[in-house]
Amino acid sequence: MKVRYLGTLLLAVLTFFGCDDNTGTLGLGMLPDSDRMSAHTTTFDVITHSFAVDSVFAKTSTGYIGKFSDPEFGYYETSFLTELNCTENFSLPEVYKETEWDSEGNPTKATGTMAGDSVVSIQLAVYYSSWFGDSLNACRMSIYELDKKLDKNRYTNINPEEYYNKYDDKSLLGRKAYSAFDTSVPDSVRFEKDNNGYYTFYPNVTFPLDKKTFGEDRILKVYRANPEYFKDSDTFIDKVFKGVYVKSDLGDGTILYVDYVALEMELCTHYTNDTTGVALKKKDGTDSLRYITNTIFASTKEVIQANQFLNSDLIKEKAQKETGHTYIKSPAGIFTEAIMPYDSIYNKLSNDTLNAVKLTFTNYNINSDYEYSMSAPNDVLLIRKQDLKSFFEDNKVRDNITSFTTTHNAFATNQYVFSNIARLVTTCINEKQAAKKAAKDKAGSSWNETEWEKTWNKKNEDWDKVLLIPVSITYDNSTNSSGNKTMTGVQHDLKPGYAKLKGGPEEENGKVKSPLKIEVTYTSFNK
Repeated sequence: MKVRYLGTLLLAVLTFFGCDDNTGTLGLGMLPDSDRMSAHTTTFDVITHSFAVDSVFAKTSTGYIGKFSDPEFGYYETSFLTELNCTENFSLPEVYKETEWDSEGNPTKATGTMAGDSVVSIQLAVYYSSWFGDSLNACRMSIYELDKKLDKNRYTNINPEEYYNKYDDKSLLGRKAYSAFDTSVPDSVRFEKDNNGYYTFYPNVTFPLDKKTFGEDRILKVYRANPEYFKDSDTFIDKVFKGVYVKSDLGDGTILYVDYVALEMELCTHYTNDTTGVALKKKDGTDSLRYITNTIFASTKEVIQANQFLNSDLIKEKAQKETGHTYIKSPAGIFTEAIMPYDSIYNKLSNDTLNAVKLTFTNYNINSDYEYSMSAPNDVLLIRKQDLKSFFEDNKVRDNITSFTTTHNAFATNQYVFSNIARLVTTCINEKQAAKKAAKDKAGSSWNETEWEKTWNKKNEDWDKVLLIPVSITYDNSTNSSGNKTMTGVQHDLKPGYAKLKGGPEEENGKVKSPLKIEVTYTSFNK
């Protein structure tokens, strides 16, 4: 029986090893002794180190705002910029006008509902449902109007000053003190529910705007003169309002997770007869008026939103100087980079069949007396370093070939376990072997590994490197045929969290002191 090179998958053997750990050598006794297969397990060293990042791709509709400092990593602060969405063919009600009368002079037909062409009030509201840190911490929020349209830059190192003029007093729309838990709201309001059992109170920070200069001159009058400016979000953003920048400029210890920003306007309108459109009358003969506050424009997934994260220099110092372990830290802080022993695996097992490859990252227990200490990220992504940019920019999900996800096992082993990344190993080995073969097939050429690694925009330099990244995973509510939920999105985790992992590049007597171990199960034929 002829032995095949590494990467050849014997489906029967894979099925045998994947279904039942107790099947022993089922079926192998029928083979001649000279051809009998046997399974083995061996390990290889994996060298890891902390990989500091200054920004990550963050396509999210959640806005993060605040500052948080801890003794382990120093401070980080965050703010966000967002456009406001204008729904297609947006319209404001027309002013009430009687158009037909009966013989006695009573109105029988009318158009419009607004009681006068004016705005009662207008405000910007920042709505949030959760936060991290001290809920009673005193903070101050400022909100500015953008004077430049946002680029589709979703990276967290965006510079807000490119999009607003901080030296122009007119750009400041409002400034207000707040705490995440507003103690001025009575329990009767906070816990009030509607007829469906949902809470009616939504935590927010609200900024009143001038009803004349902003509500009427900037919105109402522009709409009356140019309703085509409000036909869709692109035109509205270009012609009317480019968006806002929201930041916390005082306070340390709280991060708000903002759901959306809303521009809300209050109008006075007539109650009208649904049939005739004529204003209804109260018993005393006066017009019946009502005051209605509506969200007219809001930040949504359809428009651009960009978060900025700034970390202290302590992040880079820890990544560079602490070599006896590694870290993963969110948001936009530290990944763990692992150099995979593909060459060693190929050199030793090229004549065998790879069945399973297991890679485990074990984290130290986090013991902190700090009241608001961060916990280990729940979900992580293992991905080839060279695929990092395209994976998140193209909104991909794990494929279990070159990208894998797993959940932190906090209660049992305190580990992130990737139970089988064999397809990653074979993919990378075969990629290099194919390049080597192609080089040798060219007349008069030879294989130059250094040259290969530096070609293709130096992408091949990272052919043997993977990154461990904290992520946030979303799922479809429906389940697939196997009863599992379908993964619909993988994004960088933008909430505070960290884990200190075993490993690191620290050396002792010329060798890495504590490399991780990759466990390889393979099948070979007895000779």
